[in-house]
Formats: sequence, structure tokens, C-alpha cells
Amino acid sequence: MEKGKAVMGSGRRWAVDFSDVSTAASSRDIPDPPGFSRASQDQDDSTLSRQKKDAEANWKAQKAWEVAQAPFKNLLMMGFMMWMAGSTVHLFSIGITFSALFQPISALQGVGKVFEPYKDSKVDLLGPKLLYIALNLGGLLLGVWKLNTLGLLPTHVSDWVSSLPPAQDVEYSGGGIPLH
Repeated sequence: MEKGKAVMGSGRRWAVDFSDVSTAASSRDIPDPPGFSRASQDQDDSTLSRQKKDAEANWKAQKAWEVAQAPFKNLLMMGFMMWMAGSTVHLFSIGITFSALFQPISALQGVGKVFEPYKDSKVDLLGPKLLYIALNLGGLLLGVWKLNTLGLLPTHVSDWVSSLPPAQDVEYSGGGIPLH
């Protein structure tokens, strides 16, 4: 006798012969239990897959907004470092200033690569990209402001034309108690 085949009278207690289909009731003859229908099962599968795709799209949108807000932390840190560097021209203040200029420029060049993992037909990336660009432009403006406070930006005509006299600095002093 071949292995795996059950024959009636072979001595096995639970042997079933599936070759005779006429005596067995087909699955279509048996009614579905209450609350179950085959059509709803197919719909549930499509609903689950749609819900899974919607959940993934929501996750991608949330992560895209988190990535878009990340330059804000860098902006605060860089502003604090610039404030700590002071307004005198020395190696540390120049290094911090050029770092504040370089980071936003390199971030603006790679906007597409930053948001590439979150591309989806259901996810609108325009808002996060605009926020990311705006925050990096704010960082760039912070670096330009620091260049101006260090006096490294050409803001007067004499900075461009050597034959003109340089601008006169005007100092203001205040405070103190007059001693009469």
C-alpha cells in the first residue's frame, strides 16, 4: 500500500475517502453562519488593505512634517552660538557664521532627497517642503545678519569704490548717573 493513501478497511480509525463527492454535501449547500457572508469577507479584505495604505500615507505625512520642522531646532542652536560668539571678528565667530551660511545652503540644495522617502500619491509634500525651505532661508538670513554685525558685508558705497572715503562711525553712549 502506498504511503499517504487511506483505504476503507485499512485499519485506520479516522480515514476519510474524498473521492466520492456525490454523497458529501458541497460547501454551497451549507448556509453561512449568522453575521457572515462571503461578499463581506472580500470587502473586508479590500477595506483592510485600503486602511493599511491610508495609515501608511498618514505616517508618511506626519514624518514629512517632522522633517520639515527639524531646521527650527538648528536655527535656535545656531542663533545661540552666534550670540555667544560676540560681535568681534575672530576665528570662532567667523567659523560659526560660515557654518550658519553653509548648512542652510546645502539643505536647500538637497530638498528633493530629504523628502524622497515620503513620496506617495496620497501624501501632499508641498506644505512640508515650503516650511523646510522657509526655515532654511531663515537660517540663511541669520547668517547674513551675523555677517553684517561683524562688519563683513559691503553695505556702504566706499566698500565698493576705493577712491571714496569710508563711512564715519557714529557712536552713541547712554546710561550712567550724572555726578554734579
